[in-house]
Amino acid sequence: MAREAGTSRSTASRALSGQGYVAAHIREDVLAAAQRIGYVPDALARTLKAQRSNVVGLLVSDLRNQFYAELAAGVEQALRAAGYQMVLVDDHGDPQQELDGAKAFVAMRATGVVLTPAAAAATELLVERGVSVVEADRRSGARGCDSVIIDSEYGAREATRHLLELGHRRIALLIDETKWATGAERLRGYRAAHRAADVPLDRRLVLDLEFQAADARSRVAELLDQHPDVTAIFAVNNLMAETAWLELRRRGLAVPRDVSLVSFDDLAWMRMVEPGLTAVAQPTYDMGRRAAELLLGRVAEREAAAESKRGPGRRRIQETLEPTLVLRGSTAAPAASPTGA
Repeated sequence: MAREAGTSRSTASRALSGQGYVAAHIREDVLAAAQRIGYVPDALARTLKAQRSNVVGLLVSDLRNQFYAELAAGVEQALRAAGYQMVLVDDHGDPQQELDGAKAFVAMRATGVVLTPAAAAATELLVERGVSVVEADRRSGARGCDSVIIDSEYGAREATRHLLELGHRRIALLIDETKWATGAERLRGYRAAHRAADVPLDRRLVLDLEFQAADARSRVAELLDQHPDVTAIFAVNNLMAETAWLELRRRGLAVPRDVSLVSFDDLAWMRMVEPGLTAVAQPTYDMGRRAAELLLGRVAEREAAAESKRGPGRRRIQETLEPTLVLRGSTAAPAASPTGA
């Protein structure tokens, strides 16, 4: 590379990295030479020398879920604008795979990591190794990291309250992974709305599915078979909502005439079907973008503290974004109120 540009290795290195003084005409010659020969800088060598890379890791639970794609888009946009590269890992909601992903980011000397934790182990490992961490969508309970989440309890409470105010008393809840904060909070919101309306809660109507359950649709069918008096369904994420929508269509049930349906998550298909789905819209892209911004702020703080040989002064930040209930045609008063309504 240096030979092609007719200069020394150190000068070529400074010209390519943008660090250190190089005369403008020499920098132009070096960049032109790099373009001619298709030069690609050795990222590993730079990482070893600087003890960190310009890579930021993102660990998500399920790339089949469009929620995580939108979250990743928000993270990537903020990182790209700041000159960082994002490396994405799907841990499939498995704590061991999540931990393996965290170890991989440590090995590549990632500047920081944004993750949607399945457990606390990965976060704790990263923090212990001095990696800046921001948790998004849910919190693991591990110390030493910032977080950006959605107020899931509020969103679920509003969705359930809407159905109760329409007159529904037999509202099924489709939920997965109540061990995670998001699922647990949405279950609390569902219960809280029933308490506030003084409506008895039938635990048999809460269908707790495992994450990525292969038999989700058959279990939804079983729930409806066992409880034909269900007049509304609240699905706690877009995958559950799609499962419920397909099962209702298979049965020939009309939405909302026979069963009202609400989703937590608002995706494009929910606005395209007829009737459109009432949904709890999350600021998912903004959550990803904000998580990345918090991470970059933490990285800058670490670097400044290292240069001045002082400890970081900023307290941990926990931001909570509020969802919005979007009313569409999939919810209406039940055709015939159950006894006792």
